[in-house]
Amino acid sequence: MRSLLSREDWWITIFNRTGSRARAIALGGVIGVAGVGIGLGLALIGPVYMIAGLVGLLAGLYILTDLNVALYAVIVVLGLLPFGTLPFKIGLTPTLLDVALGAFFLVYLFQWMTGRRRLFQITPLHPLVVGLVLVLVMAFVLGLGHAGLRSDILRQFAEMLLNIGLALVLSDVIREEGVLRRVMVVFLVMAAATALIGIGLYLLPDATAESVLVRFAQFGYPNGGVIRYVEDNPALAERAIGVWIDPNAYGGVLAVLGAITLPLAFSRQTSRLGRWLIWGTLGLVGAALLLTYSRGALLSFGAGVVFIAVLRYRRLLWLMLAAGVLILILPVTQGYVLRMIEGFQVADLATQMRVGEITDALKLIQRYPVLGVGFAGTPTRDIYLGVANLYLTLAGNAGLVGLGTYLLTMAAYFLYGLRAWNRPGRPARFEALWLGTHAGILAALAAGVFDHYFFKLEFQPSGVLFWLVFGLGLATTRLWLKAEPDPGAAEAAAGTG
Repeated sequence: MRSLLSREDWWITIFNRTGSRARAIALGGVIGVAGVGIGLGLALIGPVYMIAGLVGLLAGLYILTDLNVALYAVIVVLGLLPFGTLPFKIGLTPTLLDVALGAFFLVYLFQWMTGRRRLFQITPLHPLVVGLVLVLVMAFVLGLGHAGLRSDILRQFAEMLLNIGLALVLSDVIREEGVLRRVMVVFLVMAAATALIGIGLYLLPDATAESVLVRFAQFGYPNGGVIRYVEDNPALAERAIGVWIDPNAYGGVLAVLGAITLPLAFSRQTSRLGRWLIWGTLGLVGAALLLTYSRGALLSFGAGVVFIAVLRYRRLLWLMLAAGVLILILPVTQGYVLRMIEGFQVADLATQMRVGEITDALKLIQRYPVLGVGFAGTPTRDIYLGVANLYLTLAGNAGLVGLGTYLLTMAAYFLYGLRAWNRPGRPARFEALWLGTHAGILAALAAGVFDHYFFKLEFQPSGVLFWLVFGLGLATTRLWLKAEPDPGAAEAAAGTG
């Protein structure tokens, strides 16, 4: 027995040594292959793209280990390179947002498959959102009967469904107050970065800013004609676009970000240092918003401010009045005032074109009132898809059924939120987060009156932002309803701030 054991020990030793050698050989092979790959990459695509690719690979591997980090990645991409695509094709060319959202949902599904996540957290709005998705899918499928399916339309429609799905799972992902607050911090950093980029590019000489933006052509951005002007006339004022391509879309995004940030700046729950940083962010967002010369975005931000003022901080009404007076009398803002007056009088070319689009959109809806014409195209040439109004766009794509489902979902969002707002003894620490997410959605809905980028297939980033804020609002309301009552909060909420 002793000799047998010694013999077994001998064989185990031989096995371990052989295994160690095999592992060393395999590791050396991997290092060698990686070295060859890096060398070829440096030679073929250059050091900048190679380093960026390696950093992206390492970041992607890290994102796949943590669901919260995956969500942060979605927010970061949304703020820094919203329309970016991969610099190479994989059949279709996925956007960076596609990759980030795909990683987020992949990690989320892994958590369910491995048992780390149980008992899906839902809200009363989940059935309505699912119903909206079903109506959109039905309209898309029926619309293929009179317009051929293109690969880009299919990808963009799938992205829209992915965006809406983000809102459905956020209330399940954000189960704790700490997670919600960390997400909002990343959100605020993204807002500051987005505004700062827009201001920086605006201040650069046009030729320099154009050359900077053209460098992103490798990532799916336009390779020329990027700088935008009022009425597309270089003789008029330049319009800030940041990395959002379209100044109106950029203005609408800033309006939403500003509405989210504003109540946090006034909240007593924010520390002194945090308040200064938030006021700085709000200043950047406000300045960038003005530089877009987007009248609809400015009015949309005003709608969010009125919402916040009526519910909580009444002194904001006086600040809005003072800001309005300054805009009217300051020489530097007279061009802005003139454009606003021309818009209300339908005296400028852009507004006149939109009136024509609205007339054509109403003609389309009259012909196809139930489920619209889908998303692939129109059955006849005398009607078309493309009106600068979210609600008419939705009615044209999915009919009055789709529009009604959408409006019902939005109304339910605010009614569900008011359950938490009107709750006796509601904890004050959720107040600013709730006000911000609901004012942000209201600003986006107001922007929909003037443009359609929050529901336009080609503007995936705007849709991601909308449904991200929508999901954050649902998560905030759900956590607020579950939180322990605070006896002193009711009196604080009753004040005017």
